[in-house]
Amino acid sequence: MTRGRIIKLTGGIYTVFDGTDEVPCKPRGLFRHQSIDPRVGDIVSFDKSERVITALEDRHSMLKRPPVANVDQAFILMSAKAPEFSLILLDRFLVQIAIAQINGIIVLTKIDLLSVDELNHLHDTMAFYEDYYTVLYVSKHDLATVEPLKPYLNDQLTVFAGQTGAGKSSLINALSPELNLKTGEISKALGRGRHTTRHVELWHRFGGFIVDTPGFSKLSFEDLDKENLRDYFIEFERLQTACKFRTCQHFNEPGCAIKKAVEDGEIPQHRYQSYQKIYEELKSLEY
Repeated sequence: MTRGRIIKLTGGIYTVFDGTDEVPCKPRGLFRHQSIDPRVGDIVSFDKSERVITALEDRHSMLKRPPVANVDQAFILMSAKAPEFSLILLDRFLVQIAIAQINGIIVLTKIDLLSVDELNHLHDTMAFYEDYYTVLYVSKHDLATVEPLKPYLNDQLTVFAGQTGAGKSSLINALSPELNLKTGEISKALGRGRHTTRHVELWHRFGGFIVDTPGFSKLSFEDLDKENLRDYFIEFERLQTACKFRTCQHFNEPGCAIKKAVEDGEIPQHRYQSYQKIYEELKSLEY
């Protein structure tokens, strides 16, 4: 048997990459009877001559949207301008990847559209995030800003996700022009990008795998319990143990260390507001 990774699924055919060849395969019939559903990103054993997947290795992570297994990290692409940069949207993506237990790297695109003052303001805004995440600033028109991304891709399965219209496919094209991915223009009337990616596919590049994903600008959290939301705000972790009550949800409880940190400026007001908005959204889903 040969070991490989599923890099594409089209019409019930799984393309498996073994480090050298891309082999179209079908899953063994037993999978269907056991309700085993192979996904792009899965590590599998397969019979190269028969072109049949025979076994599926355990996954260390699984994204539902897009459906990709064994993701190591996400490049969260946020547009600096056109469409406008959104802190609440960024925070929603960060919660989503925290739930999935994958590493997040924030990539701010289209910095060429900013004035010097606007770029300085963006750096000031992102200073808080840089204490917890890697933050990169890029323009597809300036390859010198794109090159620093490549080392982060080595030996990783990286999802390119984020804000619709942030230029995911354009950035991948800048990194690897031979892919020549289709990109969409920004709709001036709607202020957002057209969805140009139609399926999930991995590409072996820079010592790892990368995947472009369908653009989306709204993330839902139907499977998340509101009481657990606090665990997915990275800056809360070291502070909430100092709350007076172990079950503190950081709203109206006395002795809340998180609220004090917001008042003291240790946690930015906008981060706390993001927490409140997502919490209220989760609460509304209960009814």
